[in-house]
Amino acid sequence: MRTALISGAGIAGLSLAYWLTEHGFRVTIVERATALRSGGQAIDVRGAARDVVTRMGLMDQIRAAHTGTHGIAIIDGKGRQIARMGGDDFGDSGGIVAELEILRGDLVRILHDALAPGSVEFVFGDTIAALTEHGNGVTVTFGKSGTRDFDIVVGADGIRSGVRDLLFEADVRDLGYYTSYFPARMDIDFDGWELMYCEPRRATLVYPVGTSGEVRAMLAFSGPEIPGARRDPKALLAKMFDGVGWELPGLLEQLRDTDDLFFDRAAEVRVQRWSRGRVVLLGDSAFGGSLGMGTSMAIVGAYVLAGELSTAGHEQAFAQYQNEMSEYVTRNQKRPPGSSGFVPGSRAGIWLRNQFMRLLPHLPGRKRMLGGIEKSANAITLKTYTRSVSPA
Repeated sequence: MRTALISGAGIAGLSLAYWLTEHGFRVTIVERATALRSGGQAIDVRGAARDVVTRMGLMDQIRAAHTGTHGIAIIDGKGRQIARMGGDDFGDSGGIVAELEILRGDLVRILHDALAPGSVEFVFGDTIAALTEHGNGVTVTFGKSGTRDFDIVVGADGIRSGVRDLLFEADVRDLGYYTSYFPARMDIDFDGWELMYCEPRRATLVYPVGTSGEVRAMLAFSGPEIPGARRDPKALLAKMFDGVGWELPGLLEQLRDTDDLFFDRAAEVRVQRWSRGRVVLLGDSAFGGSLGMGTSMAIVGAYVLAGELSTAGHEQAFAQYQNEMSEYVTRNQKRPPGSSGFVPGSRAGIWLRNQFMRLLPHLPGRKRMLGGIEKSANAITLKTYTRSVSPA
């Protein structure tokens, strides 16, 4: 039985673990965190990724965990809607918010629970410190757990991938802003809409989770990189959003008390070759930074990578994986026109962006203006790979 080590217990890593075990691999996942990360933002499942989760038998569970939102609305400082776009205005996979949206933590839980009991070994609270390839496999030196040998190693550990840093040359392009997510509660009527409020260089996006008052808040601000920004992100966010209107004072109070905060600098990743020897990259570590397609590309990539490994040795499989995915990834990494205006730098820029979004759902050719997201989300023909293990 071939063995695989996956770095990262996120959506890419768990999706790959599912398919590799279906194809007869013995899988180990190493994860820096001490447990599965349950938090995070709402994410979209689009296009071909829906076909993959259907083949996994998970579509009904994913739909049942839908956040309940049906679009995004831009508001002013008094909470009045200025513009809005429904999740189905551009097709089920084509809008800024897709018709199928789920919290990242819920999707992680569903993918984890889909693994056959005992089929995957998890090593939490550890990282890969070194990789040494030899004729029969890869010797992995862990930060805490000594050394072990595996047939292949997969870096599914995100935009800041440690596996990628060990072996690959990558172009990690700064997108000019910081972003953060945290859970909160708000006593307002969302009516199923995600709400977006902007002031110059600062954007707030809040989306409801059901109807109980639970929300996820995203705070983003633009500007040059700040040395030591990750040392105390709560203090930095409080400083950057001090004096911002709408519901920000209450959200900042809840930010101070939360234990569940994601904070990072937005970036996109370009890697010319996704594999080197017996080591391969998947998901954000290879092609992160798309607009709304990261989850879907990770799910599709996991399906293709595992499928190709089921039919050939690692060298041929890795090459075919990149060949199958290349055009799909290239198309989905293109950012739609106007996406750089996510955090406008002036009130005039905010006004122009708002007017564009107000008119866009009613314009001819609106799908093309948004970058053809729905078409790009389906821009791959999925092969059918023979499973070694029958699905439950």
